[in-house]
Amino acid sequence: MQYLDFEKELEGLDAQIEGLKNPFENSGLSSLNSNEIQKTQFAIDKKINEIYLNLDGWQKTKVARHNDRPRSEFYIKNIFSNFQPISGDRLFGEDEAIIAGFAKLNDQSVLVLGQEKGSDTESRLKRNFGMMRPEGYRKCIRLMKLAEKFKIPVITFIDTPGAYPGKGAEERGQAEAIAKSIECCLSISQPIISVVIGEGGSGGAIALATSNKVLMLEHAIYSVISPEGCASILWKDASKSKEAAESMQITAQSLFKNEIIDEVIKEPLGGAHRNPEQAVSFVKQALVRNLEAFANKDSTDIIEERKNKFLSIGSKLPEETDIFNENIFKFSKQNVFNNKKIIIPLVLFVLGIIIWLLY
Repeated sequence: MQYLDFEKELEGLDAQIEGLKNPFENSGLSSLNSNEIQKTQFAIDKKINEIYLNLDGWQKTKVARHNDRPRSEFYIKNIFSNFQPISGDRLFGEDEAIIAGFAKLNDQSVLVLGQEKGSDTESRLKRNFGMMRPEGYRKCIRLMKLAEKFKIPVITFIDTPGAYPGKGAEERGQAEAIAKSIECCLSISQPIISVVIGEGGSGGAIALATSNKVLMLEHAIYSVISPEGCASILWKDASKSKEAAESMQITAQSLFKNEIIDEVIKEPLGGAHRNPEQAVSFVKQALVRNLEAFANKDSTDIIEERKNKFLSIGSKLPEETDIFNENIFKFSKQNVFNNKKIIIPLVLFVLGIIIWLLY
């Protein structure tokens, strides 16, 4: 297991309990010491509680990106039955960064769309680290319209650092594909439920998370830009990612408080990577419960509810948002004075254009 920088104390305790559970690997030991195992396990649980009850935004970002965290493929395999994968956008090709197909959730047919980062080097390269290209979004649009035709709800799993920014993707209309995907999500008459299982980054995430219900795992993150990207813009220093993560309010708890998401799904003690099977159980329960809420709603109500949900975002500005805006102004002002050689010519140029237009 990979241990994060703030989990180093756990590494020693885990090694200790593994040694106690496998005494035959140590010479001279022939029986289990149950009392010592119980004592060590108690110490592990206590330490995990201490660590995970006080995670800041940057630490949660690291947990959300953990290499052992269960991915979409794992959730799809263990939550749904009779999954039938569908490939291609009928325009260009297949995008391996998105797993898509129809399946059964208990006895209900659903369309499943899951952004997949991959679990090892080979699969990460194959999946392009979860960064979708235009053909991936267009495949999702095609399948969402098909699901609407047959009155099938849509479930999406969000886990991406963002849409793929490569030259080929831009040439094939990346921005247009994302915009069309958002438009499709807003307009279809079937309920859409999205679960942010790891990292929900930028337009690459919102393209599949413009949903009736947006759920987030307890230690997932959801943001318009990565903390590193934000720090590079505001401070011109990516090492200030921790400060950016705190200011951006990207954790599930902050987003729920600000009414941007609808529910926080509890994770197993120590994060989903420590007990993937239990994480699957929690996610499945949340999906079933939220789908049942739409059982007696007609298509008009579903569409209106979804539109109103997004129109209402930002209508109430909490204190944290005011503080963030104040910080943005302060950092922007500081950057202006630090970049006079760029700003002064730019201002003169704009004034010149205004004078030219007036005369």
